[in-house]
Amino acid sequence: MEFSDTTSKFNDPKCSESGMSLAEFSAPDFLVPGDLVAIIATARFVTQEDLNEAKSCLERWGFRLILGQSIGVKHHQLAGSDTARAQDLQWALDHPEVKAIWCARGGYGTIRILDRVNFEGFKQYPKWVIGYSDVTALHARIQKLGWASLHAQMPLALGEKTSETSRTIEQALKGINYIIEWPIQVTQIYEDDGPQGSDQSINKLREQGAKSTNDQTVKTRPGEVIAPVIGGNLSLIYSLQGSEEAPDTRGKILFIEDLDEYLYHIDRMIYSLKRSGMFKGLAGLIVGGMSDMKDHEIPFGYDPYQIIWAAVAEESYPVVFDAPMGHLTDNRALPLGRLCTLKVTPTEAKIQVHGKTQ
Repeated sequence: MEFSDTTSKFNDPKCSESGMSLAEFSAPDFLVPGDLVAIIATARFVTQEDLNEAKSCLERWGFRLILGQSIGVKHHQLAGSDTARAQDLQWALDHPEVKAIWCARGGYGTIRILDRVNFEGFKQYPKWVIGYSDVTALHARIQKLGWASLHAQMPLALGEKTSETSRTIEQALKGINYIIEWPIQVTQIYEDDGPQGSDQSINKLREQGAKSTNDQTVKTRPGEVIAPVIGGNLSLIYSLQGSEEAPDTRGKILFIEDLDEYLYHIDRMIYSLKRSGMFKGLAGLIVGGMSDMKDHEIPFGYDPYQIIWAAVAEESYPVVFDAPMGHLTDNRALPLGRLCTLKVTPTEAKIQVHGKTQ
């Protein structure tokens, strides 16, 4: 699938339907051999041994490593007290030589320390913040400051992931253009009164290009756009509503993923985002892994595909599922706040990640 010269109106970084600027956020300097990367733990605890694969990768990529004091510390589930973890994050943000902060592990805890940290040092010495899942809260704060960051695998379990997982981290940090591509999967959307009133929604989807075969629907709304990508973990985005870090999604490609949630929780969060207007005025929607979802003995009756599809059925922007990002074995790096080209067809999807030159 080639990227065409004709894309949506969101191509123009100067304007959108809402009149807001679609320009990408400022990017920290891309890394070169010899640059210093700090690994710290903002959430759950990790051991030195948990970092072995990450240490090997950084060495192969030509980067130097410095560890924060939160590594190897355990305070209940967390990597030290809130005060200690905040101090470690502050140290990394303020460090004049650190070019990237790689958060060691997710779980829970990053949101507890956001208000304990001053970002003046980061503004003076901007650097890439790397992580996903619980680190979505930190990404959101960085983007509110107008800076890009990197949604990517953390050091924990890096050795259990695909080679593309680590390769795309290196490419993103070095400013190398790369493409994330995957086939469109076919699964069923039931034509009944779904969680968002799906009789009308399903018909709308089909009018917009969703193909039905043997009572199955290819879940994609085709299109091609260029816009900044924002987002991350659905639960964290939901929890940030009403806060300083609540994302402004207008004119952006929104990316969401999640893990280990009850289906009705997914429905509640999607409803909340829809009611708050987060699905209005998007340039596109990318759904990554919705992994290990749970249900009750009496089934909820709708899967994440159905829930999310119905919520955006009346919109017109490209929508795609099953992107290889999130709590998956194949967890590709996706820069947040940077312009990306998203192309969706009924059979495949591609994200062109733009590096130093476009």
